[in-house]
Amino acid sequence: MNIRPLLCTLAAAAGLAGTLAATPAFAGPGPGHEHSALRAEERLKQGIYRAWFPDLATARKAAISLHGQLLEAEYAKGYLVLELDGADIARLATFGFRIEPDTDFIARRNAFLDQIDAAERKPGARAGIQSIPSFACYETVEETFAAAQAFTVSNPALANWIDAGNSWQKTRGTGGYDMGVLKLTNSAVAGPKPKLFISSAIHAREYATAPLVLEFARWLVTGHGTNADATWILDHHEVHLMLQANPDGRKKAEAGASWRKNINSAYCGRSTSSRGADLNRNFTFAWNSTNGDGSSGNACNDTYRGPTAGSEPETQAVEAYIRNLWPDRRGPLLGDAAPADTSGIHLDIHSYSQLVLWPWGSVADAAPNGAALQTLGRRFAFFNGYTPMQSIGLYPTDGTSDGPSYGELGVPAFTFELGTSFFQSCDDFNNTIKPNNLPALIYAAKVLRTPYLTPGGPDVSALALAGDASGAGVAAGTPVLLSAAVTDTRFNQSNGSEPVQAITGASAWIDVPPWSAGAVAIPLNAADGSFSSSTEAVSGTLATGGLASGKHIVFVRGTDASGQAGPVSAVFLNIAGGPPPITLALTATPRFGSQFWVDLAWGGASGANVDIIRNGVLATSTANDGAYRESRQRGTWRYKVCQSGSTTACSAEMSISF
Repeated sequence: MNIRPLLCTLAAAAGLAGTLAATPAFAGPGPGHEHSALRAEERLKQGIYRAWFPDLATARKAAISLHGQLLEAEYAKGYLVLELDGADIARLATFGFRIEPDTDFIARRNAFLDQIDAAERKPGARAGIQSIPSFACYETVEETFAAAQAFTVSNPALANWIDAGNSWQKTRGTGGYDMGVLKLTNSAVAGPKPKLFISSAIHAREYATAPLVLEFARWLVTGHGTNADATWILDHHEVHLMLQANPDGRKKAEAGASWRKNINSAYCGRSTSSRGADLNRNFTFAWNSTNGDGSSGNACNDTYRGPTAGSEPETQAVEAYIRNLWPDRRGPLLGDAAPADTSGIHLDIHSYSQLVLWPWGSVADAAPNGAALQTLGRRFAFFNGYTPMQSIGLYPTDGTSDGPSYGELGVPAFTFELGTSFFQSCDDFNNTIKPNNLPALIYAAKVLRTPYLTPGGPDVSALALAGDASGAGVAAGTPVLLSAAVTDTRFNQSNGSEPVQAITGASAWIDVPPWSAGAVAIPLNAADGSFSSSTEAVSGTLATGGLASGKHIVFVRGTDASGQAGPVSAVFLNIAGGPPPITLALTATPRFGSQFWVDLAWGGASGANVDIIRNGVLATSTANDGAYRESRQRGTWRYKVCQSGSTTACSAEMSISF
């Protein structure tokens, strides 16, 4: 039986709109009886209130401190929807909040849960909910993992699926999940490379988080070879995505429960929806460091920190993965700053309060790298329109996910709080959250080589080549006009003011990026004749004589009056006509048993060395003497030869079988 059309009709009849619109689909088998019990327990929660705030600054701080109780953030309407007890209400009153029961939210929640129950009782409906009870834009845990692993099949040179540990349920042998990480980088380009780590959905009910990060993965993988920025990011950087950081809990949320924690039944009873530990209060650094203000010791509380630091297997998996990504570059004291040239970024994606946050959250003092964190945070917030601020609320938080990355290692760490509600509609996700936050994630991927420095420099936009040089291409030797805008103004200035500098210069590079040996800068000119403003139109002519036919990458970067260069933006330059830039021939001769010698002979490459690409992966770099031999097992092997460090100036791929 097709349940989705039925629920669309039910939703229309019930008048459910906005944040609680839902079209769940069902598949099984699954623990439907438990899901039904969880929804019954959900209906008993009546302590839901509108907290009318005195001002926006106080509201945003409350959204941080009371994140465990936050259900909606209606900043434009003047209130937050929160699940509160008497102590919370009294405490909020001291900050000027006016509290009233939110009967409208409770009614909408109950109607939503009624839809799910009614659909499960229909003949032919299976017992367990498989899809998230919202629109189809939100993938389930299984759908998320299947999509991620599909990248490794379709693009093995770009994608790798890593088992980083086990969820709590899997450690008990009662189901559960691997803590999977999707690693994206072009393995044909040698490292070491700077690393971006993004974790999402550590709080199970925050539906929009994992789908956003999965969409970022799609942008990178599908864009490699067709989008110049996606191409150079994967060629020269690594992106690590832990899409489901709390997969057990997420499955409970997919059944309609307002589930936040993991599902550890040692805490608060085996059957209650309040069981588990808040994984984002369980991290080792600064765990239980705020005298109970920043987390709870009550096992039934939504911010229960766990019995000991790092007690949960999900937390342990995240911490171990982070510690394996980056070296420790920060001293042991709270005031020790990481060096300015530290590389890497950690983003933890959460939802509903429209904030960009950075350390510290456990103390009101600025982090020792606070000025640089603030600069980068304001860059992120320029793209998504959120409020950038230090993650200290009305009172502190402790044991949070930025602990292992920034607290221990000194790597810049940020939290994005997406959207305004738990049940964020697909219209909001597709039309606002996704298009506004993808550019922020792309910016992170661009600046992670030196994230404490590069965001201080200007951005490049509107980058274009004349004469269809990025499309059909031009003949080698044709001068190509490049134009772009370089600006230092792209900060979110809604919470304080970031200094804006005049642009002092811009340059372009062809094929070899500016941080690599052998890079040759091509100076660009200010269109008005002088570099003197915070935004400048720039242009220059690219000489294409001597460029091999095929696709080349043009990197462009600007510098401001502080002397700081900003992030690179790129565009493709296509040189049309002529033979492939490098010719390649393969021969095979028996060696012994199933072993054969494979001999590569090439011509047309320049430089001292070339890269040998075997089956889409960098095999070795070798002298550019026109010949290379290696031993291979019987089978089919694909080879190409590329200019050293390039993924575009290559021979055609050739295959050989024996």
